[in-house]
Amino acid sequence: MGRLIHIGFGNVVNTGKIIAIVSPDSAPIKRMVQKAKEEGMAIDATQGRKTKAVLVMENSQIVLSALLPETISNRAQTEGGETEDA
Repeated sequence: MGRLIHIGFGNVVNTGKIIAIVSPDSAPIKRMVQKAKEEGMAIDATQGRKTKAVLVMENSQIVLSALLPETISNRAQTEGGETEDA
């Protein structure tokens, strides 16, 4: 199992299974999220807040987060041993 990163409200995901972290604002992403919800493949980790990031996972699941994509990306990079510029 890969590293786990915090995506908000006590929820964590396996970084080894993430394909992409994208913003939910574009129409294709909105359609992808809606389709995943209809198929039961969406995991809502927003705790009722506005969705700010969509994580596309290896197994065709979609994880919705209330954190910004940049925040999640930075956490994945810094927890991997890479240093972040100050």
